[in-house]
Amino acid sequence: MSDEAPAIPYEQARDELISVVQRLETGGTSLEESLALWERGEELAAICQQWLDGARTRLAAASGQPAEGAADAG
Repeated sequence: MSDEAPAIPYEQARDELISVVQRLETGGTSLEESLALWERGEELAAICQQWLDGARTRLAAASGQPAEGAADAG
């Protein structure tokens, strides 16, 4: 995982991910569009995970505890 913050804020990534999932669940898209949505969803999920791992690391550092799970992400 990179030490840099993701390009978009957590809330934006989360909201876009929700929209992508809703579009996939609704259906009515071509196979190509569904694949593109799936790929974008994977990217957004990774961004959200990066934000959450960073927050976990910061909280652990503030409390003097080791960050659990942050090293496992990949």
